Amino acid sequence: QVQLVESGGGLVQPGGSLRLSCTASGSRINFGAMAWYRQAPGKQREMVAEVSNGGTTFYAESVKGRFTMSRDNSKNTVTLQMNALKVEDTAIYYCNAYAWNGGTGDYYWGHGTQVTVSS
Repeated sequence: QVQLVESGGGLVQPGGSLRLSCTASGSRINFGAMAWYRQAPGKQREMVAEVSNGGTTFYAESVKGRFTMSRDNSKNTVTLQMNALKVEDTAIYYCNAYAWNGGTGDYYWGHGTQVTVSS
C-alpha cells in the first residue's frame, strides 16, 4: 500500500515563506514523478509543481520564480519551498506520486496540508 504524508502547512503573512514536505512509502514500490497540487475554496485542483525521478522540474506560471521543488530519491521525499507568498496562494496543498509495483502503476494522493496566506 502506498502512503503519502505531507507536512509544513500553516498561516503566514503575505511575502512570507513556508516549506512543505511529502514522504512517500510503500513496500516494494517504485516511485516515478511526484508533484504538488493545490485546491482553493470553490476552485478546481491545479498542479503547482512537478519533479521527475531524474530531477527535472516543472512549475505553473503562477508560482515560477517563487516556488522551488526538490526531491531526495533516497528518502522518497519531496519538498516545496514557497517564497514571496501571496494571498492567492491560500489553498490545501496535496502531494501526488506515480508509483508502480511490477507492471501495474497508478497515481496516489496525500491527505493535504492547509496553507493560509493572510495579514
